[in-house]
Amino acid sequence: MEKKRVLIMGAAGRDFHNFNVYFRNNPDYEVVAFTATQIPDIEGRQYPAALAGEGYPKGIPIYAEEETPRLIRELKVGQVVFAYSDVSHEYVMHKASQIMANGADFWLMGPGTTMIKSSKPVVAVCAVRTGSGKSQTTRKVSEILKAMGKKVVAIRHPMPYGDLAKQVVQRFAEYADLDRHKCTIEEREEYEPHIDRGVVVYAGVDYEKILREAEKEADVILWDGGNNDISFYQPDLYITVADPHRPGHEVTYFPGETNVRMAGIVILNKVETANPENVAKTIYNIRQVNPAATIIEAASPVFVEDVEAIRGKRVLVVEDGPTLTHGGMTYGAGVIAARRFGAVELVDPRPWAVGSIEGTYKKYPHIGALLPAMGYGDKQVRELEATINKVDCDTVVIGTPIDLRRVVKINKPAVRVRYELQEIGEPNLQMELAHWVKNGYKY
Repeated sequence: MEKKRVLIMGAAGRDFHNFNVYFRNNPDYEVVAFTATQIPDIEGRQYPAALAGEGYPKGIPIYAEEETPRLIRELKVGQVVFAYSDVSHEYVMHKASQIMANGADFWLMGPGTTMIKSSKPVVAVCAVRTGSGKSQTTRKVSEILKAMGKKVVAIRHPMPYGDLAKQVVQRFAEYADLDRHKCTIEEREEYEPHIDRGVVVYAGVDYEKILREAEKEADVILWDGGNNDISFYQPDLYITVADPHRPGHEVTYFPGETNVRMAGIVILNKVETANPENVAKTIYNIRQVNPAATIIEAASPVFVEDVEAIRGKRVLVVEDGPTLTHGGMTYGAGVIAARRFGAVELVDPRPWAVGSIEGTYKKYPHIGALLPAMGYGDKQVRELEATINKVDCDTVVIGTPIDLRRVVKINKPAVRVRYELQEIGEPNLQMELAHWVKNGYKY
């Protein structure tokens, strides 16, 4: 029987996972190509033969997503798998229409074919959109479980932007591991906060192998999701973070709505800075699709190490890159801090943008007068540093999850903004996690 020819559309994460768990050793299919988007410079590579298995002695080529119609025709593709996240329902169906118009089937793969079962209890933290507050939620969950005496090991959604064959299984327990694995800024933003709290983090490419290694040293596995993707592992407790600053997105973004529908707990974050009408609308939408979920309201207050470095100053605000780019936000913790603590001007960095940073503004014009902390490789990190240092401002306000000064040398005063999850009233995570543990890790 002739194999079905498949193309997987992705962004160096979910696409590789779907291949590994479903297609790699499947005699009914041949994956002829991956396409890539969202992340700079990941197309033009190969998914290496060492990871692809016996059926792919030359590996699998990765192309730019724009080439999809040509690839369907020339490679005789019968099925196209859509395997990336944080896009609107309308966007997904535009892609489906394009694929179908070129003669192929359009396929969305769900939990039944992509989730891996763990031998240890799993808490999954996912989201409605990028920038909703997954990071501070995972930190809170790990702190609560550790206080109960549980050894927590975090597994982070993939960010394999380097040598894939060397990134099969990565373990991060100290800062030296970040340097050894040549982590990008985005990776450091996700791993460092866990390391700071004594939590070991795993990531990489092969999430079956990663899970089996993590299980050796964990009482509880904490899935730390990326974008608004669904969990790679079958969860015993599913937590989804929603953002009332983007009301309606909880039912109009893919696969964020899936996360809302699957959640046992929904964290309604940032309620202290959101319009009350938007908070009410978000709760209403959650209740329409998941009336049984426990909703926990929470805030993400900002903390600044030196308020006087902001007050009365002309500031450059540097925010988390993915939150501004495919997350679609026009501000983050840095902007909130700058306004709250009396900055007289948010300096527009676009006139000083260098190289790929300038290209980022062209691709995502909604960003406006903020600087996204783009750093997917050494060259882009240098361009980010050059842009920061060229901007005419008094202070740099760092709104990224890590201290950017560890990665780039800033030639002017800089101040870091921190933010943590603070639940409001009851129910809260302490109560719900205690119930989950007492109930034999069932919710």
